[in-house]
Amino acid sequence: MAQPALLETELAPFFTTKAPFQFPYNFREGFVKYWPMVSLVFLLLALPGILAFLGIGAAVMPLSYMGGAGLGIGYTIAMVVTLAQIVLGFMALPGLFNRKRAGWVLSYYAELLSIVSSIFSFSLIGILLGLLFLMLLFQVREYYN
Repeated sequence: MAQPALLETELAPFFTTKAPFQFPYNFREGFVKYWPMVSLVFLLLALPGILAFLGIGAAVMPLSYMGGAGLGIGYTIAMVVTLAQIVLGFMALPGLFNRKRAGWVLSYYAELLSIVSSIFSFSLIGILLGLLFLMLLFQVREYYN
């Protein structure tokens, strides 16, 4: 196996052997087969909204600092993290289509960013869904060489 990603060796047991449940084999096969296409469709459908969010967000970013430095910094960090998740998602697509480990690693990093973002925004549902998706990613890890 290639060099492990950041925190991969520490998190792997919690999402595989110590996980509360294992996804069924057929579900994992289907996920690996169809996830790149679903991800591409979601990214393309979200692109206009993302561009609007970034454009409007950049325009109102100076105003966010009028609410206080903490609010402005939080808003700026949210914008940067969102942009990083999108870029990682697009970068992961070729690797996911070809079942390369690099695609899995980029998806893993994008999901870690999503979970961190949910923690900072106090989104319990975001955290739970992120952990569930991270568990799925770890359980399909062996499909990516």
